[in-house]
Amino acid sequence: MAIRVLAVGRKHESWVSEGIERYAKRLKKPFDLSWQLINHSAREHDAARREESERLLARLGTDYVILLDERGKAIDSPTLSRTLLQPLEASRSVTVIIGGAYGVDPQVHQRADFVWSLSPLVFPHQLVRLILAEQVYRAQEIAGGRSYHHE
Repeated sequence: MAIRVLAVGRKHESWVSEGIERYAKRLKKPFDLSWQLINHSAREHDAARREESERLLARLGTDYVILLDERGKAIDSPTLSRTLLQPLEASRSVTVIIGGAYGVDPQVHQRADFVWSLSPLVFPHQLVRLILAEQVYRAQEIAGGRSYHHE
């Protein structure tokens, strides 16, 4: 069991890689992250969304799926920690999806077990990756009862 991120887009920019690596070094099973980047579609709008969504769905299997979407449910960090821990404790891997510039098709929304909003704001995909890495680290620390997160 682990946490995998499927992200549509190009490789991490150097400043993102540095930030992700900072948190990755601190992550321990089952909270460790792996990344699979899926190339952008060469198409635009609906056609791009369809093509990218098909690529995402083909990689999901039976994982617990969390879709990042600004229209999803806003949760606090302790709730995220519990949301990640439940499937992991049930011996189920977690996949977090970061869609492309045009979003994802309704089939991806339907397949998601949880649709999570970091914020109603729209962030650049590179920044979302870094925020996600930090939040997974925070979730690990909360689950372990450590003092990284303050209430």
